[in-house]
Amino acid sequence: MATVRAVSPHRAMAPPALRPIGLRDLTEALRRGLDDFLAMPTHVLFLIAIYPIAGIVIATVTFEYDLIPLLFPLASGFALIGPFAAIGLYELSRRREQGLDASWAHAWAPLRLQAAGSIAAVGLLLMLIFLAWLIAAMGLYWALYGSETPATVLGFLGDVLTTPRGWALIVIGNLVGAAFSLVALAVSAVSFPLIIDRGADAGTAVETSAALLRENPRTMITWGLIVAGLLVAGMLPVFVGLALVLPILGHATWHLYRRAVAP
Repeated sequence: MATVRAVSPHRAMAPPALRPIGLRDLTEALRRGLDDFLAMPTHVLFLIAIYPIAGIVIATVTFEYDLIPLLFPLASGFALIGPFAAIGLYELSRRREQGLDASWAHAWAPLRLQAAGSIAAVGLLLMLIFLAWLIAAMGLYWALYGSETPATVLGFLGDVLTTPRGWALIVIGNLVGAAFSLVALAVSAVSFPLIIDRGADAGTAVETSAALLRENPRTMITWGLIVAGLLVAGMLPVFVGLALVLPILGHATWHLYRRAVAP
């Protein structure tokens, strides 16, 4: 498909038609995402090297400033802002799909085009969702623990896993986090690929992404769970696993967009 570069991000366009998608489409998107990663590993590693570093920085800052209760919300927040961070991966998948030069030098081309405004608008929306999640997480901690500050990570984990207030923090925190994740999924499931591919304005991109979730709720919620599960797995080895998980998910998101949004 030819990329529409002449569409101004400031002019609304009609929402594109959506296809019904199922588990087979998710599997195929992941397979193609892995294929892109294997075909462009050097470029991808360059693009996502910042994520393991960012994870380590988050952990260090959390320990340094006694913000241990925010460590999990900060780490899980990768899932909320990840679609924005993967813009370069969408562009590389698009270029490889069209047989164009897919070197990393082209990865950030969308940020230099007319689509940059729409990308920034949706990215800002995701950042606001992320900040709201952090505020909600800290508010929940204060409601259950007051001004008490954990002395150590192990001590905090022990309290969370063995006390009623800790169990409440786990249950309520995960429910609240799931709600924020659902909102982020509605905003960004295919919004960035649509902007990059067709120059859609931010409103149309978000509307299309939300419509995809609304019309395929089971499939898209399953996709959200797959993304969350893979991100958790990537975080376990001191965030280093994200160097593998993030690029595959980024490329897979592009291919999911291709299968879900009609030409």
